[in-house]
Amino acid sequence: MKEAEGRVAEIEKNFTNGLITVEERKRLSTEVWIEATEELADKTWEAMDDDNPIKVVIEAKAGRVSRDQLKQLAAIRGLIVDPLGKIVELPVKSNFREGLSVFEYVTSSRGSRKGLTDTALKTADAGYLTRRLVDVAHDMIIRIDDCGTSEGFAIKKSIRPSVFSSRIIGRVGLDDITTPRGKVIVPKGEVISEEKASEIEAAGITEVIVRSPLTCTSRYGLCSKCYGLDLSNKKYVELGTPVGVIAAQSIGEPGTQLTLKTKHSGGIVGLDVTQGLPRVEELFEARTPKALSPLSEIPGKVRVAETEEGWKVTVTNTEMKPIEERNYLIPKTVKLAVSDKQLIDAGTQLAAGALDIKEILSIRGLRESQEYLVHEIQKVYESQGIPINDKHFEVIVRKMSDEVRIVTPGDTHLLPGEIVEKATFEEENEKVLAAGGEPASAQQVVLGITRRALYTESWLSAASFEQTTDVLTESALLGREDRLLGLKENVIIGRLIPVTPERAALIMSGQEVVVKEEVAKSEGLPLKAGSL
Repeated sequence: MKEAEGRVAEIEKNFTNGLITVEERKRLSTEVWIEATEELADKTWEAMDDDNPIKVVIEAKAGRVSRDQLKQLAAIRGLIVDPLGKIVELPVKSNFREGLSVFEYVTSSRGSRKGLTDTALKTADAGYLTRRLVDVAHDMIIRIDDCGTSEGFAIKKSIRPSVFSSRIIGRVGLDDITTPRGKVIVPKGEVISEEKASEIEAAGITEVIVRSPLTCTSRYGLCSKCYGLDLSNKKYVELGTPVGVIAAQSIGEPGTQLTLKTKHSGGIVGLDVTQGLPRVEELFEARTPKALSPLSEIPGKVRVAETEEGWKVTVTNTEMKPIEERNYLIPKTVKLAVSDKQLIDAGTQLAAGALDIKEILSIRGLRESQEYLVHEIQKVYESQGIPINDKHFEVIVRKMSDEVRIVTPGDTHLLPGEIVEKATFEEENEKVLAAGGEPASAQQVVLGITRRALYTESWLSAASFEQTTDVLTESALLGREDRLLGLKENVIIGRLIPVTPERAALIMSGQEVVVKEEVAKSEGLPLKAGSL
């Protein structure tokens, strides 16, 4: 505590002498107190006996209790967030066991007020998130048994090591999963059971390549093998299971708990300041983050120079002829993630902060951007002790990234700059190639869930979501057809939803189901010309 107070006094002195700005003073003093709070919390945890009831409950993960609550009880409350989400610069240096001074009590009450205002105002946000998730993923239904993909998704132990075995349970291995000595634990195409997951971990395997919704090549919906086990009954997922709606509800329902986070924590500041539902929303909508960290577009050597505007980071690639150079200006309030004279690869993060999905996509590629989305969203939920299977996030991220932007139309009827589903793009190219024409070329895009729901092939689904007039006008002008592949469009016109194995197979077999015939059949009427 004394060390932290000394460092803060030094920062105040530098500010008084005009060496640093107001923003820098706030950032530096906040960093000092967050570090001190975490250090005290760790020391308190280590000082507790292993048979201490509170420690036993936390380690057993029984209930929602976390080390954050222990930190406030026995170490230090630390910094508080006010109702507007701003950090109060005066830390609460006492804990609840010692008791708070009158001044600290008044400071703490700002965090308590934030809990109450969030409860009243932000619960609606969680409901709206669920609606958008359902709208974007309702046509993600298990359509076939096996798509036969040759591409897999790597689950690495280095990322979230504590939950490695639970992340691979219920997945299907892309190839044989073997020990370092060559013994096969799980043969290719088989499900990883709990016993096999324990064996994999015991064998010291740190990376498993599995089938994933992200790599499924099924044109509409998903296949059973890429999804793996149904989480509700631990059996292979059946044809017709609406995994998109299940994923949307699994992610959206705990969103209310993320909203109420400040109520239970009393509005204290953690290591990551952008937390909860706003961060989840920022990721699902693929927005450019407020605290954006740039990525290096080229590999090369770093040069860091201090200017009046901020840190000037220059990356030079001498291996290219002519020599390539990129300059990045980073505010002084942001911590640098690289140092002077360091050699870096293309796509290296240059400063602390969140990354832009579009930038990851253009520099590192599609798979890296999908992985980043899944891990970042999962991080928010895990920080609140809410366990959600990765598969649910992968289903939504798959939908966010299954559109392409047309670059050259070739001999297709597509237009340059038009955003279409990959399935439509592939179908158009197949038709043109069969006729001996020139195919179209396209560029991968990642869309936020709201935009993706409006760019769906089903105009009925898009019109029932948002911007109804615009969608209907455009659909009427273009004479669009709805193939009735999802749940919403079938509900709207009163047909059975395609969630039984028979109806899923009927759609995938390419049989056109004529609505007129179905209506006549259901009403027991003979089908006459002009009767419908």
